[in-house]
Amino acid sequence: MTPSPILAVLMAFGMVLLGNALEGGTLGAMYQPSAFMIVMGGCAGATWLASTDQEIKTLFKMMPRLLRPNTGDRKALLEVMVKAANMVRRDGMLALEAMLPEIPDEFMKRGLRALVDGWAAPEVERLLTLEMELDEHHQTSAAKVLETAGGFAPTVGILGAVLGLIHVMKNLADPSKLGEGIAVAFVATIYGVGFANLLFIPLGNRLKKIAQDEAETRAMIITGLSIIASGAGPRQVADTLAVFTGHHEPAKEAA
Repeated sequence: MTPSPILAVLMAFGMVLLGNALEGGTLGAMYQPSAFMIVMGGCAGATWLASTDQEIKTLFKMMPRLLRPNTGDRKALLEVMVKAANMVRRDGMLALEAMLPEIPDEFMKRGLRALVDGWAAPEVERLLTLEMELDEHHQTSAAKVLETAGGFAPTVGILGAVLGLIHVMKNLADPSKLGEGIAVAFVATIYGVGFANLLFIPLGNRLKKIAQDEAETRAMIITGLSIIASGAGPRQVADTLAVFTGHHEPAKEAA
């Protein structure tokens, strides 16, 4: 089971704030709305400019998957494949049509429907492989939007610090305000580096891995459909696809 991303984010930011408190810092000193606006607003605008509208739309569609990746239960998919292979061997390819309403995975359902409609196995494999590769490309590109934001955030944070220092320079006549003003200026740098390395880049990596895991699950489906179309028995299907589940127990069940 993958750790909760919410718990991971709370741990990352919580440990930083706790360390700051142990060193004598206060939470109020870290609260600077103007610095936050400069860093987040500037980073959002730069990231938007560097990305396409389609990538941003895909990113927003993928965000709920951070909590629930839903890349497919491979053991359940393997059981469906074994059942389909057994049905094809016993009753022929057209018998799969009765199974279609029971299959929850739309990608597998499209492949089985194509086989029932008379598509040749190489054509089905080529069609599904193209869909898999395009989906993985779009999802990975969308995940890289967060990594792009992680690249811009520290630089925009430095920009915010420089703007703050410019404001400090106006108060050189009052030395009592210099220390506080400089501290406030560097909060923007903390925001930029912190959000980049504790939020944007880790979330981007998580989304990329989710996309890769889904592509691997779809590769399992494509392999299984090709074997079923060749007329292989359920045990051969289970033995071949067991590598995708990480164990060989399904092969014993099929036997």
